[in-house]
Amino acid sequence: MHTVKEAALITGLTEHAIRFYTDKGLVPSVQRNQNNIRMFDEESINWLHGIKCLKQSGMPIEVIKTYVDLCLEGDATLPQRYELMMQHKEEAIAKLEEAKRHVAHLEQKTVLYQAILEHRSPDTMNPGNWDKIKHMHSDVFYSPAVQKA
Repeated sequence: MHTVKEAALITGLTEHAIRFYTDKGLVPSVQRNQNNIRMFDEESINWLHGIKCLKQSGMPIEVIKTYVDLCLEGDATLPQRYELMMQHKEEAIAKLEEAKRHVAHLEQKTVLYQAILEHRSPDTMNPGNWDKIKHMHSDVFYSPAVQKA
């Protein structure tokens, strides 16, 4: 049996996270000793590893709780657990694609900054300079209403 501190060392989770997860009912096999202190057996450690993995994948606590509850119901819930994982996978893929778009945008920005640093381009990145360079990027920086003003 392991204390919260030992479980934290084993799993790489913080003691606070472990207490939070147990309070949310995500570690069904956690036990309490005579002093009401949480004690973790190997099954509890396995639950914590699983929770950590799902949380790191971006799964919300509420969905993890649903997953835990389905696991406790047994093999009859395999289709629901599969569907839950497929839905989470699709959401993760969408977030990955969004992150790729952010990285591409940042790549463009760093190329522009490199040109600015090498004095090949004026500083178009600083909103404080946009009034001076309105003619260069009016389609990007200014809405039609602003351009008429």
